[in-house]
Amino acid sequence: MKKLITTAALFLALAFNVKANDLPRKEYPRPQFEREDWINLNGTWTFDFDFGQSGVDRQLQNSEKFSKNIIVPFCPESELSGVKHTDFINCMWYQRKISIPANWNGKKIFLNFGAVDYWCEIYIDGKKIQQHWGGSSSFAIDITRFVQAGNTHNLVIQVKDDLRGGKQTGGKQCTNFFSGGCSYTRVTGIWQTVWMEAVASEGLKDMVIRTDIDQKQLVATPSFYKESDNILEIILKDGDKVISKKQATCSNNTCIVLPVKNMKLWSPESPFLYELTYLVKDKSGKVLDKIESYTGMRKIHISDGIFYLNNQPYFQRLVLDQGYYPDGIWTAPSDEALKNDIILGKNAGFNGARLHQKVFEERYYYWADKLGYITWGESASWVMDVNDEIAARNFISEWSEIVVRDRNHPSLVTWTPFNETWGSRDGSYPRLIRDIYHMTKAMDSTRPINDASGDDHVLTDIWSVHNYEQDGKRLSEQLIFKEGEEPYRNSRDKKYLAVYEGQPYMVDEFGGIGWMAPEERKNSWGYGNLPQTEEEFYTRLQGQVEALKGAKHVMGFCYTQLTDVEQEKNGIYYYDRTPKFDMKRIKSIFELIPSSHTNLK
Repeated sequence: MKKLITTAALFLALAFNVKANDLPRKEYPRPQFEREDWINLNGTWTFDFDFGQSGVDRQLQNSEKFSKNIIVPFCPESELSGVKHTDFINCMWYQRKISIPANWNGKKIFLNFGAVDYWCEIYIDGKKIQQHWGGSSSFAIDITRFVQAGNTHNLVIQVKDDLRGGKQTGGKQCTNFFSGGCSYTRVTGIWQTVWMEAVASEGLKDMVIRTDIDQKQLVATPSFYKESDNILEIILKDGDKVISKKQATCSNNTCIVLPVKNMKLWSPESPFLYELTYLVKDKSGKVLDKIESYTGMRKIHISDGIFYLNNQPYFQRLVLDQGYYPDGIWTAPSDEALKNDIILGKNAGFNGARLHQKVFEERYYYWADKLGYITWGESASWVMDVNDEIAARNFISEWSEIVVRDRNHPSLVTWTPFNETWGSRDGSYPRLIRDIYHMTKAMDSTRPINDASGDDHVLTDIWSVHNYEQDGKRLSEQLIFKEGEEPYRNSRDKKYLAVYEGQPYMVDEFGGIGWMAPEERKNSWGYGNLPQTEEEFYTRLQGQVEALKGAKHVMGFCYTQLTDVEQEKNGIYYYDRTPKFDMKRIKSIFELIPSSHTNLK
């Protein structure tokens, strides 16, 4: 990835007595829309807790230094933050200085946040700039009129997090003091990279990429911060070879079609990526804005109960990945750790992952794109009351930012906004599901939507169920479709729910077989009775996989889970990512179902 601006990075490093190379998570956080002119703001910040939520009255927005230090982008509950405060945090304040390079004069200046959980308010030099709701979505703030090139300014951020109020998303964060069941350590405040970047006032704001493999073309739809008669040039490359190049006027009405001759397709088996460059030029040919990107030519569609990748039936062997780390909680300790989790999944025989109850950072999708690993994008919807209208309003804005950020990644093949909404009631809930379905389709019509993993389905392209039956024979019997009867599902007897209408049928949670040291069994758990020997584990697992292979309508599975997470010890790897089993044997069991498998043809 591109290096930081040398002078600015050096200044910031000296200011915090940290070398640029020691910055945590120093890689560029948005790999599909990468600019050269940026400054990483990770590292040491000052902070204070504000449990009484009296900070504004005490004028903390004007503070030039708080009493404690924290390492950003790690949440204060984590070891890597240097804080490790694991009790509930309802409010806290962050502070650091930001220096604006002199050569950014005349440009738009953005302050970017990968994610802040949950609500935040940003101040510069004591002035309120903007608020944001949503603990998992990325956002950018235009700070141009609040800062001056060549000057240093004081940045203060107030954070609030009401995990138990039912109005916000929280995922698997535990609403009790101690982690328990399938809920774990909480996450508060900044937990992804913070950075600044400079952009030309007429620069490129966004790009929507559609890969049309049937017509062997790539369709690009740009939007700009300011429309102009400048020229947008798009270059598509295979290594050093230019495959296609097109120019168009910088208008939000523009749609650019690039032919792709001798097309190379993207798949987990062959994850080929084309390089993309976007150039905004003035009439003299001077480059005003330059963005590096990439894409993979691939097609996802569903038909007659079958999931297709590149017009071929594709059986999804997914693993549940919750994205928790012992030292970083929701934040991977390094870019290499993100990459390694995908390698672990592939080495265990999976062709992808259901990214469960957490919105993974874009760097994860980059590695999934690059290594060949299909993904399901999911929100952290647990702990919100799906029957509450304020919670629904909050969810709609957060989810829309998630979809817009991630919709160009070839590895992402299914949207899953909710999980196990079994406490739903008629009224606000079915309205929310329909709104989210139609809104998501309006932003991205190219992917199927799994409205609520494991039910309660209202309007869905994928019919997902969760089944933790441990006996392979009984599992096989439960997955038989019987004429005149609705197939196995998790919610029944709710008249407002959808009925099965032939969608691809996915068992998107199964297995969860516990395996742990004998001394851990009193305080840990997995699904079903624990196997007494490794051989018993392999036999049970193989029986379940063979049941799924024999089920006529099943087009994919998701095994629970990739790694142990705290007290839930049903991973095929330990929490520290070391293997529990003979991974060659595990791989051979999951690969009993080839990617090309279907019983419907």
